Amino acid sequence: LVVNEFCERFSYYGMKALLTLYFLTYLGWDPDLSTAIYHAFSSLCYFTPILGAIIADSWLGKFKTIIYLSVVYVIGHVVKSVGAIPTVGNKDVHIALSMLGLILIALGTGGIKPCVAAFGGDQFEEEHVSERQKFFSIFYMSINAGSLLSTIITPILRSDVQCFGDDCYALAFGVPAILMIVALVVFIAGSSLYKRNPPQGNILLQVCNCIGFAIKNRVNRHKYDPPRKHWLDWAEDKYSKRLIQEIKMVLRVLLLYIPLPMFWALFDQQGSRWTLQATRMNMAFMLNALLILVFVPIFDLGIYPLIGLCRVNITPLRKMATGMIFAALAFGAATLVEINVMKTVVVPAPAGSCLLQVYNLAENDVTVKVPDTSLFPHPIPNLQDPPQYEMIPLGAPGKQIKVEVTHNGTTSTCDLLFKEEEAYSLIIYKNTSAYAHICLFFCCRLKLNRFLNTQPEAINITVGKAEFSVEPGYSITPNQTVDRGVYADVSCSTQSRTCSDLNLGLLDFGASYTFILKQEKDKIEAHKMIDVNASDVHITWQIPQYALMTAGEVMFSITGLEFSYSQAPANMKSVLQAGWLLTVAFGNVIVLIVAEGAGLEQWKEFLLFMGLLLAVCIIFSVMAHFYTYVDPDQLQKMHREDLYKEDDDEDDEKYDKKMKNNDIHLKKAEKTTKL
Repeated sequence: LVVNEFCERFSYYGMKALLTLYFLTYLGWDPDLSTAIYHAFSSLCYFTPILGAIIADSWLGKFKTIIYLSVVYVIGHVVKSVGAIPTVGNKDVHIALSMLGLILIALGTGGIKPCVAAFGGDQFEEEHVSERQKFFSIFYMSINAGSLLSTIITPILRSDVQCFGDDCYALAFGVPAILMIVALVVFIAGSSLYKRNPPQGNILLQVCNCIGFAIKNRVNRHKYDPPRKHWLDWAEDKYSKRLIQEIKMVLRVLLLYIPLPMFWALFDQQGSRWTLQATRMNMAFMLNALLILVFVPIFDLGIYPLIGLCRVNITPLRKMATGMIFAALAFGAATLVEINVMKTVVVPAPAGSCLLQVYNLAENDVTVKVPDTSLFPHPIPNLQDPPQYEMIPLGAPGKQIKVEVTHNGTTSTCDLLFKEEEAYSLIIYKNTSAYAHICLFFCCRLKLNRFLNTQPEAINITVGKAEFSVEPGYSITPNQTVDRGVYADVSCSTQSRTCSDLNLGLLDFGASYTFILKQEKDKIEAHKMIDVNASDVHITWQIPQYALMTAGEVMFSITGLEFSYSQAPANMKSVLQAGWLLTVAFGNVIVLIVAEGAGLEQWKEFLLFMGLLLAVCIIFSVMAHFYTYVDPDQLQKMHREDLYKEDDDEDDEKYDKKMKNNDIHLKKAEKTTKL
């Protein structure tokens, strides 16, 4: 089971590690839409466990449910991989296949989620409490071991292996599909070793019917009916006391689950907002999975035993509340990092505005005037690297603006259409044949690289693994990303000659460049324009937030997983596991709502999440204080007592019936005697 979980998690997290970047770079979506789709997928993965729990507990049992839905899981991975092949259809086909694949993956991974953990717990008897706790810790470590390796390997497959002339997303998504097949084979291989509990019937339907019957009886109760201790006791007329008691247990735990989605709202942003934050920093690596492998044994073998020696009673719910605090502190650290990162990058234009920079390729200085603004007050020298983007207020989604350009005393007008929230480059050069000033106008994508060709011939340039083909006559290439490095001797070629000494210098992490290709002294020179400065905030500044979040995860998630199993009746363990996973789904829904609706700056959004989680932690702590822990042995004992009582009641009924018959026979005998 542990090996199966390792392979399945490698499959899931390997695919998910690339998802945000896949949306951004391959499908061309913006960061907010990419974040929204990412969390919508994550949410769906945690809504489907309810379906898996119903199928397992009511119909197929956990073993068969895991096998059948794993097949669906594999099909989803294959479809997702095919959708990442550039030659398969157009962009609409890629989007359709990607979404279909993600839906199948969500159905597969979500359907088996409550079954695998509960199936593992089923292998232990109720008296093996400590062994079961160790299993859940090892089980959770296997999850993060698979996550760690996959988040290292699949990005390498994407970037270092080239296929179809670009990053190989098809291979990077295909390897997780292979690992999912391995997970299925490993699980089936151990089928003879498992302890399999048969499905208990449609327990969820029973629970719903019992609750509905209790509510109906309570609403329609007669004033002379005796009072009941609990509102569910009104179902005693139809349902057994054991079922009612089990439902009480489940409802008490589900009530505690209400505040938990807020933790997952913060936790799952490691794969979206924190990843996007890392792309604007110097270097990038994955920390959470690695830290989990370190923190789990430290907490299990070190911190928890030490706290026990201090005679501090740290209950599961107290651990979970402490985990919430650590997660909130992690977002406090992320806020500080975000504030420093924002100082080094170009802030995107807000709604109703756009950004503009000017390249002067004319021979002398030029003056640029944008109506109703004081922008560009000084002449712009030839080939000057623009110091920054200037913000132009539009007051509308789009606006036509006549920009005046003055060169050597002659003024020309460029009639340009600006759209809100875009960044533009205005390139000015002199058309020697017509003696006019020409305005080239390009919409930019920040943090990418491009070439502008001033030559009469097309130029082909290879920068690392990226290939640029620049058409003649002041054409500009599409934006592409390249690996960080020093490119002092870049090869280039035209139809008439080959040049091999194009010096681009250092292309740093997080920066964006435009290279102006000009003929100088019988050779082509590349003039570097820095559109966006390189980030000087190193990725190591994310370590504190990851460390705090991982500590919170160890205390919250592992504890909550075992708590959900231990507090569940034997025939409702998958249902309660699904309820636990539903908290993750609703957490992602919260992120969806905030990401799409709040419209806050990123650091303010982080601060908002931190405050919300701290408030929720206080509510959860109060609820936990009044929670009474359930001993499963006590429930079994109560069940046995119910059975004995039912037997006694049955004996009493038989005795009463026998005595009643005796009375009838005696009366008949008396009548006979009188006659």
